[in-house]
Amino acid sequence: MAKISKKDLLDRYSWMLTIRHFERRAKELYRASLVKGALHLYIGEEAIAVGVCSALRDDDCIFSTHRSHGHYLAKTHDVDGAMAELLGRATGCSRGHGGSMHMFNRNKGFLGSNGIVGGGIPLAMGAAFAAKYRHTDAIGATFFGDGAANQGVLHETLNMCALLKLPLLAICENNGVAATTLTTRSTAEQDRCKLAAAYGIAAETVDGNDLEAVCDAAARAVKAIRKTGSPRLLDLRSYRMEPHCGIIKDNRDPEIHHRQVTEFDPLLITARRHPDIFTEKELANLQSLAESRVESAITKALAAPMPDPELFKQNFGVC
Repeated sequence: MAKISKKDLLDRYSWMLTIRHFERRAKELYRASLVKGALHLYIGEEAIAVGVCSALRDDDCIFSTHRSHGHYLAKTHDVDGAMAELLGRATGCSRGHGGSMHMFNRNKGFLGSNGIVGGGIPLAMGAAFAAKYRHTDAIGATFFGDGAANQGVLHETLNMCALLKLPLLAICENNGVAATTLTTRSTAEQDRCKLAAAYGIAAETVDGNDLEAVCDAAARAVKAIRKTGSPRLLDLRSYRMEPHCGIIKDNRDPEIHHRQVTEFDPLLITARRHPDIFTEKELANLQSLAESRVESAITKALAAPMPDPELFKQNFGVC
């Protein structure tokens, strides 16, 4: 495994921590009725978003899911735009019109989250095709979960990307549950690498709770894609600490949940592995940094105006 510098490790940990605090505060704001619509939290999977996005550039385009906040923050570092969007303000990354499941940031290569299960997968193929057509070494990347891995569109996308040699990075956030259905009850074969192998696509299974392992695997996959122009798949095993969304009860085994939270939290794993780096003082500083980023974003968002419906019509071609 390639060694990550102390500076990079601290920076990536700070963004995992920022995502964690962002999601906790989003949950509180949702319960206070300040966030409207559905809310799908990313707590527990921060190492995947930060690890994968650490290997990507601004011109690499990623496509997210209904659980998009972690991906957005890891790719863009735009805490202000994300929080304002959640709170439905005109300063949001989608001008306050999209909300939690429809974030967008063209300049940073975040080309949208998607409320349709598997909806971002073929869009990422389009970005991969565009990169090849323009003769660049940029890539298209798509995040998807267990439920989307059973969608036919994933098979179609993998087939076409293999056939046309398109620079696609497919990232399966394999957390063992699709909404409230355990993957063991809905999927005959759990190994996503076998799915990739059916189309001649190189793939790797990685512990998605291990930040350094994800960074290493993502860097190798991205390097290979840029060199060969061919697709790759990462099967990242993780655990979603929150229920599917804010209005659905969590029906998973309480004992298993407790063990996952206490033993396999990606933040704890990273800090425990490097006690010389993540001292009590350093952890306090990082916590303060994460909280200041998020709290500042909340203050700015609440002071910002609501979006103008007439501008929505102009910007999005309504009527």
